[in-house]
Amino acid sequence: VQLVESGGGLVQPGGSLRLSCTASGIPFTVYTMDWYRQIPEIQRELVASIDKTGNANYADSVKGRFTISRDDAKNTVYLEMTGLKREDQAVYYCNAHHFTGFYWGEGTQVTVSS
Repeated sequence: VQLVESGGGLVQPGGSLRLSCTASGIPFTVYTMDWYRQIPEIQRELVASIDKTGNANYADSVKGRFTISRDDAKNTVYLEMTGLKREDQAVYYCNAHHFTGFYWGEGTQVTVSS
């Protein structure tokens, strides 16, 4: 099983980024896909989640700014981030979970700085 994130980088406050996570080795369509983020010494935080039917949920801190989506044909989940703030700076991790398995990607760094 492999989850590969991409799309992180350096962005100015107020800017946008789109993260992608492509999965292999799992029946992607049945998995709930999540994005988490983590800053050093702080517990990993759930940012957004999308289930197999496309229902999405968000942390209060990102509602109205972030959008999670999935393309089952590409085994890929996306996180569209707009209006980025310095407090959004973190390593962002993709997670796939189902009663049959629970998997993490390696993470992608998002840096918000002017």
